[in-house]
Formats: sequence, C-alpha cells, structure tokens
Amino acid sequence: MDQTKTHHHVPDAAPPPPSSRWSHAVEAAGWLHVTGQLPTDPDDPGAPLRPGIVPQAEMCFANLGRILAHAGYGFDDAVFVRIYLKDFERDFADFNAVYAQYFPDDRPLPSRTTIGVAALGRSALVEIDLVCFRACPVPGSGVTDRA
Repeated sequence: MDQTKTHHHVPDAAPPPPSSRWSHAVEAAGWLHVTGQLPTDPDDPGAPLRPGIVPQAEMCFANLGRILAHAGYGFDDAVFVRIYLKDFERDFADFNAVYAQYFPDDRPLPSRTTIGVAALGRSALVEIDLVCFRACPVPGSGVTDRA
C-alpha cells in the first residue's frame, strides 16, 4: 500500500484566512479529506458573503468543486458529507434543494451529517466538508476504479 500523502493547496480556491492554517485537502491511500468550506468567493476572498442560504450553499459547493477538480476527484467520489448550518430550522429545506443538485437521488448517496451550530467563521450560514474515496489500482493488475 502506498504510504504517501499529498497536501493539496489549490491556487484558484478560497485561501485560508491569515488566522487559520490548513490544506484545502489531504489525500492518502485513495482517501481525500476536504477541509470545511465557507461561502467565500475565491475570486474576491475579502468580499462580504452573499446573503441567504441558497447563494451561500452554492458558493460552498463551488469551492468544494474547485478543490475536488484540482485533486482529480468529483462529487461522485464523496463517501461522507458534513454540513454545519447556523440556523438549522430555517435553512435545512432550502439547503437540501441545493444539496440535491450535487447529490441527486438517482445516484448512490454519500453518508451525511447535518449539524446546527451557534456560529460559523465570517458569520456564514453554512460550512461543508467532505471525505472522498477512490480505489487505488493494484499495480500490475490491470484493475482500476473507473470504467
């Protein structure tokens, strides 16, 4: 088994704030752990967050998509999704409408936890992190994880 790990720093994703230290994702043995993404515009990280759960959820997924693409993964590789909602009761249904665009019912769904929290960084309404998996091919077997 490959014992290496790769720390992904994605140039076109929202950068960590100066007060935080993290990689956008860490990959090891086919697993990709993606750091929680706030609805920060990666093209203008200092801009105010867009108001409302729908635009904030869309920006979180856009940020996750950039990180996944950089690492060579996709949303179909997600095995676990963790969602933090600032106002669970108010935003759960509207968040789910956005979530369904990335994880539709006609495909295998990842496991998921949704947590109501008291506060998030930058006073965001949502933060999302992912764990993805892609089977590593066995050297010389001719077997890969993709058709």
